[in-house]
Amino acid sequence: MPRSQMLVDFAGALPLALLVSFVIAWVLRRLFGARLSLPLSVMTIVSLLGVSLGLFFAGWFYVGLGLWMPTSLLLAAGSSLGLSFLVSGVAAIVRREGGIDIAALLHKGESDRVEFKETARWNVRDDKKDARMEQVIAKTVAAFLNSSGGTLLIGVDDDGRVHGLDRDFATLRTPDADRFELWLRDMLTSSLGKNAATMPRIRFAQIDGRTVCALRCPRAQEPVFVSQGGSTELWVRVGNSTRAFGVDEAVTYVARHFRPNLADLVLGRR
Repeated sequence: MPRSQMLVDFAGALPLALLVSFVIAWVLRRLFGARLSLPLSVMTIVSLLGVSLGLFFAGWFYVGLGLWMPTSLLLAAGSSLGLSFLVSGVAAIVRREGGIDIAALLHKGESDRVEFKETARWNVRDDKKDARMEQVIAKTVAAFLNSSGGTLLIGVDDDGRVHGLDRDFATLRTPDADRFELWLRDMLTSSLGKNAATMPRIRFAQIDGRTVCALRCPRAQEPVFVSQGGSTELWVRVGNSTRAFGVDEAVTYVARHFRPNLADLVLGRR
C-alpha cells in the first residue's frame, strides 16, 4: 500500500486531466474553426482550469466525495467543457465584431502597416476589367502576412481620396459587398492557398457615401507564397512598398523571420 494515497491519486489524475483538457480543446477548435483565434495550447489551459474548478465545486458542496468518484469526475468534465465553450464563444464574438477604424487609417495615410488601392479588378488607366489588378491585391495581402501584418484599404487612391468600389462591383454578377467579399476570398484562395485566404479580416464601411473595403492582415506564422502563371513568389513589406524576394533572399528571410521564439512555443504558434 502506498504511504500517501493522496499523492498517488494526484499523480494519476494530473495526466488524465491534461488529456481530457486537450481533447475538449481540440474538439472546440474543430467546432469553431476559423472563428476561434485562440491557439490549442491556450484552450487546453482554459479547459484544465475548468477541471480544477469542477473539482473545487465537488469538494466544497458535496460531503465525502473522493477524487475518483463518478460525481467528482462528471463535475470536473462538465465544468471543463462549460468554461471552454464559454471562452470559445466570447473569443469568436470578439473576433467577429472587432472593428477596423477606416476613417483613422485614411487620416494617417499609407505606411509600412497600411496600403491604399483604388480598385481590385478594374484597371483605371485602361478603363476596363484587368486580372493584373487582382494579383496586386494578392501580393499586397501576402506581403502583410509575411511581414508584421497590416491593413489594405480597397477603394482609396494613393493620396487617400475615397473612390469607392462601384467599378469593382460592376464586374460582379451581383454588384454588392457580399458578392465582392466572396470573390475576394476565392481569389485569395487560388493565389495564396486556403489557409492564408482565411487569415485576413474583411470589413466594409461607408465613407462620404462610398463603400470602402478593409482587409486586416495578421502576421502569419509560416511563409505565404503567391502563385501566378506557374511560378511561386515570396512578397514582403519593405518600408511603405511591397517587394518580391529572389530565391536567395527568400530563403534567408524565411529562416530569420519565421524562426520560432519562446512566446511562439508557449502560445502554441509553432
